[in-house]
Amino acid sequence: MTLLAHYQMFGHYNAWANARLYDAAARLGGEQYRADRGAFFKSVHGTLNHLLVTDRIWMQRFTGTGTAPDRLDTILFETLDELRPAREAEDRRIVDFVDALDEARIAGIIRYRRVSTPEVFEQPLAPALAHWFNHQAHHRGQVHAMLTGLVGQAPELDCCTTSGFRQKPGAG
Repeated sequence: MTLLAHYQMFGHYNAWANARLYDAAARLGGEQYRADRGAFFKSVHGTLNHLLVTDRIWMQRFTGTGTAPDRLDTILFETLDELRPAREAEDRRIVDFVDALDEARIAGIIRYRRVSTPEVFEQPLAPALAHWFNHQAHHRGQVHAMLTGLVGQAPELDCCTTSGFRQKPGAG
């Protein structure tokens, strides 16, 4: 599998896994959805908002377009019903972005400022993409653990054992 195909697969997987988590979160009661479960962003609500915040930040870094919140704990939407369509739109944006990449772009350099510091960073795009997709998996894992603690089960997110995820055709 090429590096390009690898990141395209992760973009598609990201959208698939987010949809499964949102389906599970939609079955929670309001108190469960907002319950402080000891995660860094406290609740399912806070963590799902954080994931959207950071995806918007990284996509702005990668593309130069879109809004980028200035705080990692920003609550973009107060309800799951408002958050979900924004998540779906961002996932489409992510898929479109990774599908449009080519090997030259992946080998290129990006420049950006972190939310928490004023200095400008430069790094190759490939490790930035790796960090970004790993960050998404990390916080989805937190939501998965919160769902398990709240209702005793969470959706299967292992694409190797789940029949629902299909890698982008021709990506490997």
